[in-house]
Amino acid sequence: MRIIILSAFFLLASLNLNAQADINQTAQQGYFNSAYTKYGLGDFTGAIQDYSKAIKLDPAYPLAYVNRGLAKDVLGDYTGAIQDYNKAIELNPDYADAYVSRGFVKLNLGDYTGAIQDYNKAIELNPNNTEVYFDRGAAKALLEDYRGAIQDCSKAIELNPDHVRAYFNRGLAKDALGDKDGGCLDLSKAKELGDEKAYDLFKEYCK
Repeated sequence: MRIIILSAFFLLASLNLNAQADINQTAQQGYFNSAYTKYGLGDFTGAIQDYSKAIKLDPAYPLAYVNRGLAKDVLGDYTGAIQDYNKAIELNPDYADAYVSRGFVKLNLGDYTGAIQDYNKAIELNPNNTEVYFDRGAAKALLEDYRGAIQDCSKAIELNPDHVRAYFNRGLAKDALGDKDGGCLDLSKAKELGDEKAYDLFKEYCK
C-alpha cells in the first residue's frame, strides 16, 4: 500500500510540474506575441518590457533576445542591443540574424571592422542574404576598401537586380577608384530605379 501511495504522490507531483510548465510556456508566448505587436505599433519601450518578461520565463530564448535588441537599437540603447545580440549568439552560435543585427549596430557606432567580421559570419551561415552583402559593402567603403565594396554591391545586385542602393553605392565606389564611366552607369541605373539622390548626382557629375 505504501508503494502505491508513493507512486501516486510522485505521479501527482509530475503532473503538477507539467501543468506549471504549460502555464509558463503559454504566458511566455503571450508576452512574446504582445511584444511583437507593440514593436509593430512603434511602442518600443513596451516591446522591451514584454520581451523581458518572456525572457524571465525562459532565459534560453534566443529570438526574444534578438527582438529585444532590435527595440533597444531603435531607442538608441546600442550597448544594451549588443548585449542582447551577444546573449543570443551565446545561446545559438549559428544564429545568422543575430550576427546581422549586431553588425548593423557596430556599423552605426563606427566599428566598421567589427561590423565586417559579423557580416562575414552571417554570410557564412546564410550566403543568400542580399542586405548583408550591401551592408558589408558599405562598411568596406567607409574603410576605403572600394574594390571590396564593389564586389559586395555586385553580389547584392546579383541576388536582387533592382537593389537601387547597391547600384548607387557601387557607382560611388567606382568613381572613388577613378572609373567615372562605370560610376555614372551605376548612378544612371539607380536613377532609373527611382533614386532622387542618384538623379541629382548624375546631373551634376555625369554630363
